Formats: sequence, structure tokens, C-alpha cells
Amino acid sequence: MKKTLFFALALLLTFGTAHASEKIRIGLMGPMTGSWASEGAEMNQVVTLLAEELNAGGGISGKMVEIVIADDGGNPRTAALAAQRLATQGVVAVIGTYGSAVTEATQNIFDEAGIVQVANGSTAIRLSEKGLPYFFRTCPRDDEQARVAVQSIESFGIERLAILHDNSTYARGLADEARQLLADNPGIEIVFFDALTPREQDYTAILTQMRRSNPDLVFFTGYYGEAGLLLRQKRDMNWDVLFMGGDATNNPDLVRTSGVAAAAGFYFLSAPLPQDLPGQETKAFLESFSQKHGNPPNSIYAVLAGDGFRVVTEAIARTNSTDADKISDYLRNELTGFPGLTGEISFNEKGDRVGEVYRLYRVDDAGQFVLQP
Repeated sequence: MKKTLFFALALLLTFGTAHASEKIRIGLMGPMTGSWASEGAEMNQVVTLLAEELNAGGGISGKMVEIVIADDGGNPRTAALAAQRLATQGVVAVIGTYGSAVTEATQNIFDEAGIVQVANGSTAIRLSEKGLPYFFRTCPRDDEQARVAVQSIESFGIERLAILHDNSTYARGLADEARQLLADNPGIEIVFFDALTPREQDYTAILTQMRRSNPDLVFFTGYYGEAGLLLRQKRDMNWDVLFMGGDATNNPDLVRTSGVAAAAGFYFLSAPLPQDLPGQETKAFLESFSQKHGNPPNSIYAVLAGDGFRVVTEAIARTNSTDADKISDYLRNELTGFPGLTGEISFNEKGDRVGEVYRLYRVDDAGQFVLQP
């Protein structure tokens, strides 16, 4: 009898210890490899540091948080496979990813698995128009970006505009939104609207086509890799035309690709860059990040991933639950004015972030990104 009681007690103690040491697993999906790998690397650094700081303070109700990394390679097909793997690894939520088409390939997988997803760099409008109950994003939508883009284009006082995209979900959507908004402005004529092929190395042919249309400004809605090549090659052609990009051109690699001289004078839209973020809590985190990695984050999308982590852990702590329905309900209906690293965060019924976020930046003669008044 005593022996049976001993084993029962030992089993109870073992179960209690295991339960106490149980971890909360949160997935981080990003382009850890591929042409957007610099984005994925910083997403990893930001979210990992936030998790370390949270755990150092006792975790969530005494439970430690574990980050499970998934590499989507910046590719929809790879992302779908990575999402399927994450869905079997006991994660209660997923942060990411960067790139609208890549996120779109994962949405239904996470939704069917009952896993909350908070994207950080996926701005395509249709992602939140599907009515998926577990989808959120800390970045704004392309209709807001298009509105700010059109305001900026109009402020330049131009008459002839070229719009160039890359046929991706994000870039085509932003291009279409801008074109639709500009249809109400008779003073600006869209003289060119077409797409390039991503990841090519020579864009002189399409640059030559645009040049023949004689635009005053080119609005490129694709990504920073292609933008850098376009800037370098238009300079090689001695074509001095104003260039502006969407938020996906916001990356220091743009200047490394184009060269400082070719990038100077380039405008782009973005949420405020890390160095321009307000708030003492944000400044403290950026200092902590700099101490660990030698410099503050280069990419705002990494910081937006950090905000995704922070709102998810806030929801878990406030609801005392890892249930997806409770987390989702809290984020939609109870999280109001949360002090995010990138400013106050609230979500609407579609899971979109509420409020104006976009700003206009210009690359100066030293290759630095300067916020415009």
C-alpha cells in the first residue's frame, strides 16, 4: 500500500513539475534565406530579444515562451510547406510573414489549424477581406499606402506619371489602388503602367520604354532589390527622372545595390523607421537591441514583427489562455491603444491595424533615409 502511494505521489509530483515547466510556443515565419533574407534575420533578432526579455521577467504566468523559427524563403510554395510544419509543432500563434503573396499562401493553413497569425509586412488589401477569424497584421494596408502615395505624388506638382509594378499580390494591388485614386485628378496623366519581371539583372529595356513615355516621375511599387537595380541602371542611362517607391523599397540593401550616388534623391513610403519611432519604451528596446547586435534594427518590418509578438503575448497574459478564439477575440475587441514599439496599436473587425502609419522618406547624398516634413 505504501509502495503504491509512493508511486502515485511521485507521478503526481512529476506531472506537476512537467506542467510548471510547460512552455508557450510561438512561431516566427520569415524569409531567413532568399533575396529578402536581411528582413528575416532582423525579424528573428527582434522577436528573439523580446522573448528573452519577457522570460527574464518571469514569462507569462510563470511559463516561458519559446520561439519556433520557420523559413519561408520569401516564396509562396516554400511558405505553405513551412506553415504546414509549424501547424504540427504546438505553436499557439505565428508572427509573420513579410511579403503579401507569401503570407497569402499560409493564411488558410493557419486558419484551418486554429492558429492566430499576425503578419508584419504584408499590406495587400485582400488578405483581410477574406473574413478569416485568426488573421491580423501590425502593418497597414495598401489602400492607406496608396492614399499617402497619391498625396505625395500630387505634392511634387508633376503632370506625367509612370507606374511600374512586378505583378505580385502586393505590388500590383498598390499600383492599381494608386491608379484608381489618380483617376480623379485631371492634372496628372498616367503615361505608363506596366510590370517588370522580378529577380532579373537587367532592366534597361523597360527603363527605355518608360523613358519614351517622358514621365516626370516613376512610381515603383515593387521590392527593394529591383528598385536598387532600376536606380543604378537609369543612372547608367543618364536618365534624370524623379523616382518614388512603395514601402517594400525601404531597406538599406537598396542603397548597397544601387550605389549611394544613384540612390540619392529617391523617395519612398514607409511606416516610421526605427530611428524615428517615439516613446521611451521603444527607445529603451532599441538601445537594448543595439547593445546586443551593435546597431539598432535597420528594418521597420522587423520592429513590426516585434509588435506582433507583443500583442500576442499581451492577449495570452490578459486572457490567461492560449486558446485561439480567446486570443483573437481579445485582439479585436479589447486591445485598445496598446503601446506598441511602432506606436499605439488597435485592430478593427477585419484584423487590420487602425490609424495612419505611413510617412514619406528621401535618400540623401550620404545614402541615409531622411524623414520628410
